[in-house]
Amino acid sequence: MGGYVVAIDGSQESMDALRYAIGLARDTGANITAIHIVVPNQQFTAGDTAPTSFAEAERDILLSNIEDAETRGQELLDEASAVAKQEGLEIETGLLYGEPVERITEYADENEFEAIFLGHRGTSERYEGLFGSTAKNVAGRATVPVTIVR
Repeated sequence: MGGYVVAIDGSQESMDALRYAIGLARDTGANITAIHIVVPNQQFTAGDTAPTSFAEAERDILLSNIEDAETRGQELLDEASAVAKQEGLEIETGLLYGEPVERITEYADENEFEAIFLGHRGTSERYEGLFGSTAKNVAGRATVPVTIVR
């Protein structure tokens, strides 16, 4: 496929990364694909009704929250498309599932992207002490150039 892949997570920095990639794409003629990663195991909140079993409760909470995360992810991708359109560029978008560092780097490899763009501080920054920076880990794992936009 080639072109650039931009990870969108709802942070201002990820939208800045998109705008940066758009600027480069104008000069190089590259295509852009914006992706958002749904992370199923981070989507937990309390349910409204009393469950009949723990397993059922867990499944219901997980499913409803994955649906919420999908809806939110699609809204973010639609916003990314609108930003690109304002800049005079059509982009592709994709909703992916899994652990962000793995999915971003795998997706870039599978689709033979030339470069990955992402924001310096994402919405999961509060987890950085536990998991390390997504941007730093993508840069360490990727097989193509990674641009981290501040």
